[in-house]
Amino acid sequence: MESRYTGISRSRLPSWLRKTLQTSTKIHEIKSKLRSKKLHSVCEEAKCPNLCECFERGTATIMIMGRNCTRHCGFCAIKNGEPTPLDPDEPQNVAQQIKEMELRHAVITSVTRDDLPDGGAAHFARTIEAAKKSNPETAIEVLTPDFEGRALDVMTVCHAGPNIFNHNLETVERLTPYIRNKAKYARSLGVLRAAREGLPKGLIKSGLMVGLGEMFEEVERTLSDLKSVGCDIVTIGQYLRPNKKAIPVAEYIPPEIFRRYQTLQLKYGFKMLFAGPFVRSSYLADKVTLEG
Repeated sequence: MESRYTGISRSRLPSWLRKTLQTSTKIHEIKSKLRSKKLHSVCEEAKCPNLCECFERGTATIMIMGRNCTRHCGFCAIKNGEPTPLDPDEPQNVAQQIKEMELRHAVITSVTRDDLPDGGAAHFARTIEAAKKSNPETAIEVLTPDFEGRALDVMTVCHAGPNIFNHNLETVERLTPYIRNKAKYARSLGVLRAAREGLPKGLIKSGLMVGLGEMFEEVERTLSDLKSVGCDIVTIGQYLRPNKKAIPVAEYIPPEIFRRYQTLQLKYGFKMLFAGPFVRSSYLADKVTLEG
């Protein structure tokens, strides 16, 4: 088995992972609009390196159900804490935000809400329905938690009719217990399988981070597992440590390895596979609409 990619030092950021920070009126404008409707973006909460680029393009991944997550995954910067009550106005506020931004492709995600009996599935559904009603020409993508593996809750989200159902595996099976708090690899595959059944005409999507200590063959095996449960789209990007409390980067994966991952699209028959150092689950998600 191939042990590692190249063993590139993690002591300094390589040249291909350096981005120039940007500030503009557009970025401030989007943040202000989100706050005015009591909304937040996962772009901000997760400290995504693509935030400036996406905000400048007029895109954002809207995060619902509060800012505090009931889990504490080692890779994530989103706060763990006491969750807040669901905002009944949030579905309509999200719909209005999508309309004001004139989005052709909108991504809606959430914190994990294990405190709720349905994990927030009904709230997801109401948000999708409101977004579709106000924005009939907009493709709606949801990026959901695992709902503790309850297929009924997955179906609740699917029956609201999103164009794309996304649930991230995040990492390979071996590393899942160390990377994803309370999550299970097989459970997440089950979520995607249930979504495939509940959304037969939609697209099923998942994403992986690399640079956590996985081996190339493990990623390839994960791609095979994703294809077996009906996944159509996969994203693969470099894990970057969001803060000092997060799990350290094991290694920085060079661009040529991402190109190798890209070639696996044909081998496994995915409709789309996006692989690159800055690729994230929702980064350039609108390309699915534009290219599809």
